Amino acid sequence: MRKRKLISQRHPILYFIAVWARRVQRKAVWLFDNKKYSTAKSTEKLPFRIKKHQSVLLKKLGENNMQLQINKVTNLKIAAAQINSILIRPKETFSFCKLVGLPTVKKGYLPGMELSFGEARAGIGGGICQISNLIHWLVIHSPLTVNERYHHSFDPFPDDGRVLPFGSGATVFYNYRDYQFTNNTPYTFQINLWFTDKCLEGELRIDQELDFAYHVFEKEHQFLKIDNQFFRKNEIWREKFLKFQGGKVLETELLTKNFARVTYTPVEYIEISADQNTAD
Repeated sequence: MRKRKLISQRHPILYFIAVWARRVQRKAVWLFDNKKYSTAKSTEKLPFRIKKHQSVLLKKLGENNMQLQINKVTNLKIAAAQINSILIRPKETFSFCKLVGLPTVKKGYLPGMELSFGEARAGIGGGICQISNLIHWLVIHSPLTVNERYHHSFDPFPDDGRVLPFGSGATVFYNYRDYQFTNNTPYTFQINLWFTDKCLEGELRIDQELDFAYHVFEKEHQFLKIDNQFFRKNEIWREKFLKFQGGKVLETELLTKNFARVTYTPVEYIEISADQNTAD
């Protein structure tokens, strides 16, 4: 069955109004939510690294226009500069959207690829989710508390050198789809971002060494075909272990279950009926 378009998809002016209404609402929340948001930076790195990760800047994404990928690198560098070296002190909340702000042409942002209404298309500032994806991966390897995160409702491209588990990222759209986490620990954390010729790189640092760490892994990954549509599912789990006691596991927790529509044909999949999926 063909999915009906939302009214805002059929009438662009209504979409514009809906977006700005949500943005005004979010700004009101920022004024009255009593959160202390992280704003301070330090060029001096905190002494201990919790986690480092890198992601490739230019990827093959189906038949997508490579110029959008090239533009994305410019967008990433502008956005990363707003976050690099940020400190997250005890009781502070990190907000991606508050730090980066609204991507505009005036700020130097270019059309990059963004995922919206079930398709990949060009949008000013497109591609900066690569930063929030990387930061979320760092954060879930720490005792920081994620309190706002969204992920894409569909998977548009086959894996091409994917390193992280499907569904382990964090999408953002200024400002009502934010990525936020809070520091409910007595420690101070720091995010550092930088670029090499081929990669966006990042690390999460801390002011005191912890005697524990985290291992994040995937379970139950499957491609499914349900009523002639493809879907992808998995689970993201995390183990907390002692670093100096032979990796003794302290606890294991389920972080998230993912289920998303796939807009390409997977190489391997399991075909089931809609009734079977509902039963699961």
